[in-house]
Amino acid sequence: MTDIHHKSDDGLSLYARAYGPDTAPLTVLCMHGLTRNHKDFEPMIAALGSQYRFIAVDVRGRGQSDRSGDASTYTPVRYAGDMIGLLNHLDLGKVALIGTSMGGLMAMLMAKAVPERIRGIVLNDIGPVVEPTGLARIAAYASTPEPVGDWTTAAAKTAASQSIAFPDYEDRDWLAFARRTWRETANGQLELDYDPQITQSLGESKPGLLVRLSMWRLFNSLKPFPLLITRGETSDVLSPKTAKRMIRRHPDAKLVTIPGRGHAPMLDEPVAVSAISDFLNKIEAQS
Repeated sequence: MTDIHHKSDDGLSLYARAYGPDTAPLTVLCMHGLTRNHKDFEPMIAALGSQYRFIAVDVRGRGQSDRSGDASTYTPVRYAGDMIGLLNHLDLGKVALIGTSMGGLMAMLMAKAVPERIRGIVLNDIGPVVEPTGLARIAAYASTPEPVGDWTTAAAKTAASQSIAFPDYEDRDWLAFARRTWRETANGQLELDYDPQITQSLGESKPGLLVRLSMWRLFNSLKPFPLLITRGETSDVLSPKTAKRMIRRHPDAKLVTIPGRGHAPMLDEPVAVSAISDFLNKIEAQS
């Protein structure tokens, strides 16, 4: 593993971590969801092995990346710009993208902005239409983070907010989940590892027709690239209807449903690991 530090164009120090050999035939940029960080991808990376190089990021306001003094910069457009800056910093040409939830929106924006640098895309439980029920649920638990005193309590709070997506998780799974998403503060307490300001505009308005149309146009920009869509079987963010429509509108897309998962699969599930491995092998063979 290698730590990566780079600067955004507005002066923030941003963090990412690289896994796997620098000489791998394919580099995969992994972008997490709203309240997560680079550790979200560690179970997936461990399951996939070291055939490829994975770079998992902390989007601004999360993990080891700086918090922004201007909450208006917490937007997918700005995040995607930061990712392009990371590619420039590392002098990377073409990469594959894996984006979970918000990270998938970032992937779509990157495909529109720098198509020449994209080899293929995995969208994890996200699409052009975000179901309002799921958005409201995320807003409810993400906007009121409170510190706790010990890891057992952190694990219990994690289970309370996420058990709908991972109904088979046991105590050890929730503790591992908590250790990826909470951090210890200077006074010995534990807090969720993100700036609460990232949720400032979440769920404040419902997208109108023009926004929905623009999101489908953005999705259409993915047509030149191989696409894998992973969807949690009980997801309240990506509906079966939207997922099927995505498949119909893309000439080289595959939809894989992850059983027993809601929003969003961790991507270490056997079905997900097999699908992603096959997808990355396909991309490598096409180069």
